[in-house]
Amino acid sequence: MRVFHITADRFLELEGLPDALPATGYLWIGSARREFEVQQAEVQAMLGRLTGAPLLDLHLTDLLNNQLPSQHGYTSWYDVLVFRRLAAGQRSNLMFVDENQGTASSARQALEAIDTSPVGFALFDRLLLTVHPTGCPVREHFASRMATMALEHRAESRLSAGRLPANPADLMLRMVNHMVDSYLELRRLLTRQLVYLQTELLSPRSRFNNWQLVLDSRNALHLLEDTCEDQRSAIQEWIDAMEEWPPEQEPAAAREREVLRVRSRDVLDHIERVLSHVRRLESSAESAVQLHFSALGNRTNDIMRTLTVLTAIFMPLNLVTGFFGMNFDGLPLIHSSTGVWLASGIMALIGITLGGYFWRKRYLDSQA
Repeated sequence: MRVFHITADRFLELEGLPDALPATGYLWIGSARREFEVQQAEVQAMLGRLTGAPLLDLHLTDLLNNQLPSQHGYTSWYDVLVFRRLAAGQRSNLMFVDENQGTASSARQALEAIDTSPVGFALFDRLLLTVHPTGCPVREHFASRMATMALEHRAESRLSAGRLPANPADLMLRMVNHMVDSYLELRRLLTRQLVYLQTELLSPRSRFNNWQLVLDSRNALHLLEDTCEDQRSAIQEWIDAMEEWPPEQEPAAAREREVLRVRSRDVLDHIERVLSHVRRLESSAESAVQLHFSALGNRTNDIMRTLTVLTAIFMPLNLVTGFFGMNFDGLPLIHSSTGVWLASGIMALIGITLGGYFWRKRYLDSQA
């Protein structure tokens, strides 16, 4: 569990849970889910001292639940946001196979490595409590990033330095936006594996039979779509709740409120784009399956057409051989020494004529 004190130009890490709120700025307490579960009594006591409102049991359960979908809740003292991230799992380094050596096992491993673990936020006026899954890089990323921003702010490059989050809500929205943007890495992973799947489905030289991989791909995309829809609903609920906040009288506070609205709408727009891309991938996978069956049907039609043409060519030849094979003495050419050659020539002429006719009609052309 890490505790940070954030002001307009300073970012300090505290040694432990504080006994009181600082005179300026706000606090950010970032904890792993297991640590939060073990130390929830101490955290609840601290929240009672600092804010006068510890977390409700229902919200404690939400923050500790690793299977909870993205959602938003609020009370008169604080807001709770649970946001499921979209990212490649810890095994992602095993998933990026060579483009010329893609395998079904690597594709399945890639789809199974998608991490949608939830990150919980408890937002107070001057305190932000975040609960992260084990190994979540979001907390460390923002801790190092804001420490760098604070150093740049105190250096001569103050004009080019990034601005530290002005309040806990601003920090929460930046984290959420970072988790949404981390989908870019996952998008590369999914796109690469779906390209492999489409190549296998549409390859004319392969007999695709790994339909379990197709089912796993569809299930993974359905899971991502449901996750994105939950994310969108949670952020939309947050925006609706923010509209019900009492209006600010001071111009600076009103400006900060407007910045939060803009950032919230920007996060919502990013989620919409991610959802749109997931749906395009899902549509592309469905189209690949349909194209596979269409190509399979076309190949079957070509084979049946060739067999039909061959049957049509040999049918009159069978008629000729059947005619001369009748057990009668008065058949023409039956007693002639040149009869067999004449009959063979007639059969060859019939076969060549019918073959040429069907070729001109493009019944024997594989590109027809």
